[in-house]
Parts: sequence; C-alpha cells; structure tokens
Amino acid sequence: MDIYNHNQTEAPVALSLYELNSLVAEAISIGVPGQYWVEAEISEAREVRGHCYLELVEKDDRSNTPVARASAKCWQNRWSIIRPMFERVTGQRLHAGMKVMLRVYANFHEAYGFSWIVSDINPEYTLGDLARRRKEIVERLKADGVFDLQRELLLPMFAQRIAVVSSEGAAGFGDFCRQLHDNAGGYQFDVRLFPAVMQGEAVERSVVEALNAIYEVQEQYDCVVIIRGGGATSDLSGFDTLALAENVANFPLPIITGIGHDRDETVLDLVAFAHVKTPTAAAQLLVDHLSQTAALADRLCQRVVLAARRRMEMEQGRLRSLASRIPVLFSLVGEKETGRLDRLTARINSSLALTFSAQRQHLDRLAASVRDQTLRRITAEQHRLEMLERRVEAENPERLLKRGYSITTYKGRTVRDASQLPPDAEVETRVENGSFRSRVVK
Repeated sequence: MDIYNHNQTEAPVALSLYELNSLVAEAISIGVPGQYWVEAEISEAREVRGHCYLELVEKDDRSNTPVARASAKCWQNRWSIIRPMFERVTGQRLHAGMKVMLRVYANFHEAYGFSWIVSDINPEYTLGDLARRRKEIVERLKADGVFDLQRELLLPMFAQRIAVVSSEGAAGFGDFCRQLHDNAGGYQFDVRLFPAVMQGEAVERSVVEALNAIYEVQEQYDCVVIIRGGGATSDLSGFDTLALAENVANFPLPIITGIGHDRDETVLDLVAFAHVKTPTAAAQLLVDHLSQTAALADRLCQRVVLAARRRMEMEQGRLRSLASRIPVLFSLVGEKETGRLDRLTARINSSLALTFSAQRQHLDRLAASVRDQTLRRITAEQHRLEMLERRVEAENPERLLKRGYSITTYKGRTVRDASQLPPDAEVETRVENGSFRSRVVK
C-alpha cells in the first residue's frame, strides 16, 4: 500500500497509529510464534501492583559492553506462582546483575509497544551462576591470602564489648540484645549498634561504612557481630560481594555473622571468624564463650586454693621446725652479729678518716686554683677597662672641637641635614671656646 501519492493529485492515504501497531502486532504473532528460553542478565527489576517489570541486557564477554537490550514483563497471575518457587530454590530475589534463564513469548500491544512476556523461570540456571560467582570470589580471596585471616584471630576470653552491625530498630537486633541480657549466668555485655542497610542493593556499601566506623574506635571493642534485623532469605545477595568479603577478611577484630538463613552459606559467612544462623544464636555464642571463660576461671581458682592450702601446710611445718631451733640459733647468731658489727664500725671509722683527709687535700687544691684564676681574671679585666677608656677618649666630642670642628644643635638635637630645618629656626653652634646662636634663613 502506498502511503503517499507523488503526483499530488489526491490526498495521501494514511493509517492510524492504532492500525499501524495492529499490523505490527499481527506480523509479530505470525513471525515469532511460540515460546523461547532465553539467557540474559537483569539490569533492572521492579514490582508494580503485583506485576514484575524487567529490563534485560546481554554484555560482551571481553568488554562488558551491552550488545542487546529488551524489556520483559510477568503478569501478576503468573508472577505470584513463579516468584515464591524461584526464591525458595535460589534463596535470592530477582535483582540487578543476576543472570537468569526465562521462558518468554513475544507481545506487541497497540498502546504500550513491544515486550517479552515471561511465563517461567529456570531457578537451576541462576543457582549455577550464583555458585560460579561465589566460587570466583572465594578463589580470589584465597589467591590474595586473606580468606583465612579472620580464623587466625582469637576471641578475647572476656569478650563483653560488642559492636553490632544491623538495621536500626529491627526485631533481630532486639532478639540479640534480649538474649545477651537474659543469660542464665548474669553476665554483663556492653553493646553498641552501628546501623546499616541489611537487604537490597545498598547492603555492601552500608555494611562497609559501618565497619569503617568501628575500625576508627576498634580499641573500644572485643569483637563485631553482623546480624540481619529480619527480612526474607531472598535478600542475601548483598552479602555475596568481593568488596564486603575483603573488608571482613582484613578486619582486625573477630567478626561473627548471624544473618538468618538456613540454606546456603554466603561468602561473608565463609570469611568470618564464626558464623551462626540467627541473631539469637550469635548472642548465645557470646554467652557460651563467656560461660566457658567463667568455668575456666573457677577451675583455675580451685587449683590456686588447693595449691595455697598445700603450701600453707608445708610452711606451717617448716615454721614449727624453725621455732624449735630458734633458742640455739639466736645465741649463735647474736655472737656472730656482734662481732660483725664491731668489724663494720672499725671499717667505717677508718674509711671516714681517709675520706676526710682526701677531701681536705681536694679543698686546698681548689682554693689555690680559685685564687690563681681570680688574679688572672682581674688582670684581664683591668686591661680591658684601659682599652675601653682609650676608645671613649677617642670618641670625646671635646677632641673634635679642639681640632677646629663645631657642633650645631636644634632643640637639643644634633643637626645632620640642613634641609630638615624649618625657616627662621634658631640653632646653637658650639666651638672649642664657647658657643653662639644663629637663625636659619631660606
């Protein structure tokens, strides 16, 4: 069908936009029949009124540059079935960056344009991709030599100062605190929360920021606990990132994780000092550790008491033995010490006499030396004074006057520059014999 008449003899025949889109829809339904399985990466995923809207992308393996893009939709009636199954199998929600295998069919709507309609998702494909990515991160950490750094740390025996990374006001944090507070041993813990986002795409950045804040005051804490404050097990993707794993692996304090999942371990769990399933279990781990420390202290205390008791019994026997020997020993010791005191007295007297004689000689030498130095200093100062007198005499203005020079003053100050004198200024000129006054004429 011609859409324009070049002869301009009659008006062009045009289709309405709806008619044109209907032709496209019919062509697509005929040319792209049936359903297809497609592999793609999600660049955006969102839910609106129960429907799921996806933006798909395929990237070049070498340059990571997108080579294909498409929009896809999964309607509510189908999404309500697919989503629970997918999240139950993978433990993940659909999110940006996830690789998926979708079963789709082409759809062109006259009002909304073209999109692929999702009828099914293969969770096993995503599981394989997640496992591959997790394996790559673990291998990278092992190659860098940081994978086991946390397990080389020691949890302090009295680990009671706890830094917690969790979402503020979350139920999980409350459970953690109650478990610590209500422990059977009555142990006291000092807990401080460093708030962080614990689900969604902001997990990595938020948790790293919280760890950085703890690092600045690390000397105030014995360990760090990372717990999720509730949320679905499908929100764990943020804990499977290289940047977060590297931060945890290199952290100087032991880190315990309890992010509330039963199916798989995240990379964060693998590099942590210890990991448990829930915030309550993390608190119980700390309580048990302190309980073990208390039990060890009790055992050591009992050993100290027994050792002290045995030592006291041994010393009591020794004292009784010594008490029976004291009368005899006292007589012998008294005589021995009396003779020793007499010898020490004689040595002290002799030493004092020698010391006094030596000091007297030293004082005599010092007196002679001071006398000689004083005479030399007086002579030198007398010579210096004579030189100063000669210099003063050489600078005496009277000598200059006797040689024919004069000194002119204005208001008591010597005149050095005639141009500085005001007109009619009265100046005084002093010569060898007397002085006279004169007035400046300009």
